[in-house]
Amino acid sequence: MERIPILKMGDCLLVTIQVDMHDRLAMALQEDLTARISATSARGVLIDISSLEVVDSFIGRMFANIAAMARVLDAVTVVVGMQPAVAITLVELGLSLPGVRTALNVERGMALLGPALNQPEGEDARGEP
Repeated sequence: MERIPILKMGDCLLVTIQVDMHDRLAMALQEDLTARISATSARGVLIDISSLEVVDSFIGRMFANIAAMARVLDAVTVVVGMQPAVAITLVELGLSLPGVRTALNVERGMALLGPALNQPEGEDARGEP
């Protein structure tokens, strides 16, 4: 089965989705990513979806689930590169993606992750224990 590569860069995990997502691949990404967050103690997750032209309700919910699981594992998730058609579809489906921060590109996404990556252990993104 194909897998989406997860790269570690400092305290951050980088995921670039270059293939069309299907349900099984999304579930595998969720499992792989949560395992990598736990194994590496990553503080941030950046998911680049700029190659995705279509997202259905299941894939949208999977992004929300990934962000929720990352949050429980003390990591912040940022999704970058969302195509306008994908954004429109998610809104039309009524998916607000709670816990998922978004940015237009990788540079802005890394800037959003910056505060989370610079927090001392045991503090959340607001600087609170």
